[in-house]
Amino acid sequence: QVQLVESGGGLVQPGGSLRLSCAASGSIFRINAMGWYRQAPEKQREFVAGFTRRGGLNYADSVKGRFTISRDNAKNTVYLQMNGLKPEDTAVYYCNADISLTYYSDSNYWGQGTQVTVSS
Repeated sequence: QVQLVESGGGLVQPGGSLRLSCAASGSIFRINAMGWYRQAPEKQREFVAGFTRRGGLNYADSVKGRFTISRDNAKNTVYLQMNGLKPEDTAVYYCNADISLTYYSDSNYWGQGTQVTVSS
């Protein structure tokens, strides 16, 4: 059983910053990819930022230069530093990961989400 637990959401004024965390726990053999998605009201869930299977980084164009993803492999944790927040960044942010529980397995997991609200 794998759990992804997000934290760090909240209410912030435009131009402010927040740092999200996502910790993976369970009988994890290997984390293959890990990142963040978001879903605003009445919109589809969209990719925000993530580490690829080859260890590269990807960002959505809308957050480039403002958001930074990082990770602590020892803690199975990824972080999303969000600076210069805008009202349009308001959404529920979800952690997503491709995790292997054994050498031959690979499954996709979602966290429960954390609310980020940018408003004055």
